[in-house]
Amino acid sequence: MNKNVLLLLVGIAAGQAGCTMAPKYARPEAPVPAEWPVYQAAPPTPIASDVALLHWQDFFADQNLQRIIAAALKNNRDLRLAALNVERARALYGVQRAELFPVVNAVVSGGKERVPADLSGIGKPLTVKQVEAGLGLSSWEIDFFGRIRSLSDAALQEYFATEQASRSTQILLVSEVANAYLTLAADRETLKLAGTTLEAQQAAYDLVKRRLDRGYVPELDLFRAQTQVDAARRDIARYTQQVAQDENALDLLVGAPVPDDLLPAELGGVSPLKEISPGVSSEVLLSRPDIHEAEAYLKAANANIGAARAAFFPRISLTAAIGTGSADLSGLFKSGSGAWSFAPQIVAPIFDARAWSALKVTEIDKKSAIAQYEKAIQTAFREVADALAVRGTVDQQVSAQESLVHAAAETYRLSSTRYIKGIDNYLSVLDAQQSLYAAQQRLVAIRWGKLANQVRLYAVLGGGWQPEPAAPASR
Repeated sequence: MNKNVLLLLVGIAAGQAGCTMAPKYARPEAPVPAEWPVYQAAPPTPIASDVALLHWQDFFADQNLQRIIAAALKNNRDLRLAALNVERARALYGVQRAELFPVVNAVVSGGKERVPADLSGIGKPLTVKQVEAGLGLSSWEIDFFGRIRSLSDAALQEYFATEQASRSTQILLVSEVANAYLTLAADRETLKLAGTTLEAQQAAYDLVKRRLDRGYVPELDLFRAQTQVDAARRDIARYTQQVAQDENALDLLVGAPVPDDLLPAELGGVSPLKEISPGVSSEVLLSRPDIHEAEAYLKAANANIGAARAAFFPRISLTAAIGTGSADLSGLFKSGSGAWSFAPQIVAPIFDARAWSALKVTEIDKKSAIAQYEKAIQTAFREVADALAVRGTVDQQVSAQESLVHAAAETYRLSSTRYIKGIDNYLSVLDAQQSLYAAQQRLVAIRWGKLANQVRLYAVLGGGWQPEPAAPASR
């Protein structure tokens, strides 16, 4: 009989392995165009590099930036929290999956009881002793209709979603560190430009003062020159503050102070980034971790429907025990002391309004998950399209701004010459100085925007994350 019970338990465990009442999953169609928008200045490249497999060390060629990103991946607290969330989700999946299997406990118990004479049945007091030892399982639900299996599948998909969220966090961290590095470089270059402008403005002020002392120019020219000197001094203080804040932001992302020798001196000193292309088809979006995350939550919602459906069917549970029993400890393992119990239970729902509401909730949750999945794809499509729009026009902006800086510099040079020769007044020099300074600042900003957009395109195409190397196969 004991052998039969054991075989029955093994057969039940094997028979319920693949049963589930969840709907068959089908991936929703992507609600975006099949191809990227075509920008005349930069049509899509037919052959794309696989950005998702492009290591960030290959994309970011600057060695100092590589070292800073590596330090951030090691020390950043947000990334640590994401990794811990993955471990927690994995553990929760293990807890849920364990519900499929019985919990077997070893039990040793003993007792001694005195029965009064009027209750003993023999007319005199009776002392009863009992010792038991055995193995037992309590209320193990046999998952014939896949309720526990569906919950386990949902927990597995939630674990996958958390893992994808961790990958998204890593991509975001890499791009944020790169952007902070480029922003610091741009602000340092602008600070250097402000210092050079202050030197030029101070020299112009000294020249006007000398001419004023000799009576060649009115006092108004001196005050006009003074306004430019003060404006440059103000900008130096402002950009000094901005550079300090940029360094603080970079330290926070890295999780530790960044050595000064790794910080960029100016934007022009940063090594060029690798050119990438998304190709023609928008299907590359499906490789983004946030898209995988949204789809995993959709699969989890689909599995929860199976658990809700199973609630309408009978729940079968089993309580069983096998062991030995005796009135004395010395007779616990003697021949004939074996004992066993077998108590199956079937609970069939007759009326439970909560079950219908729970099923409705899971169906609505799935619809919400579909909407979130589709929105994630649409958001990703827009992010890539916006980056492509910038890439299609930014080179023209840089070229035009460089020409503008050259024209403004020549205007300033000629205006200064005409003023020194007494042909023109200082107002034209002042206007030329302001135009040149503004054009130079704008050029730095556009060059920064070009590099930042390359980083953004790399990130929104799923670059910046690399899987751990696979362990070598054991022989």
